[in-house]
Amino acid sequence: MADDCCASACGSTKTLNDPRWRRALWIALGVNVVMFVVEFLAGASADSHALQADALDFLGDSANYLVSLTVAGMALAWRARSAFVKGLTLLAFGVWVLATAILAALHGAAPEPRTMGVIGMLALAANLGIALLLYQFRTGDANMRSVWICSRNDAIGNIAVMVAALGVFGTGQAWPDLVVAGMMAALAISGGWQILRHAREELREVPA
Repeated sequence: MADDCCASACGSTKTLNDPRWRRALWIALGVNVVMFVVEFLAGASADSHALQADALDFLGDSANYLVSLTVAGMALAWRARSAFVKGLTLLAFGVWVLATAILAALHGAAPEPRTMGVIGMLALAANLGIALLLYQFRTGDANMRSVWICSRNDAIGNIAVMVAALGVFGTGQAWPDLVVAGMMAALAISGGWQILRHAREELREVPA
């Protein structure tokens, strides 16, 4: 494990100073900001908790990309601390989504499935593009891995949103939307824990 962390740290400086990495983050940041606005408005209009949760995920990713751009040229310790904060944020997001899904299950109407499907497909295209753009950087330090994990989780979440849209369309009930919202919460909690684990490993490698 120590060798893995050392290899990550030794190779990260060159990669983080690579203009391709920063350009990829700026593109990802712009796409996420636009998709947050589009998906949040569509989720509110369709009364879809899964879409609203995914929209807030776009907002969180926008903040994460901005933080990653800020710490890209800093020492490994600062990048690991940044990843640690992002992991905590992702965990908090997952808990919030899970809580709202439980509340909606107690008293909520079925969302509009067509809007869910169309916006979910648009969000999937956006996240797949970002994931492909960042794929080559997935083996960097904890900060870079956190960006990749978030992008991967987003694409999986978008597929789940479209499945929920089909479920709502077929049943006329809200439970498929709420089940997917719960799944997205579990994915966020799992991803947040992975980021925290990677960040802790790298922080242990940094001299006091």
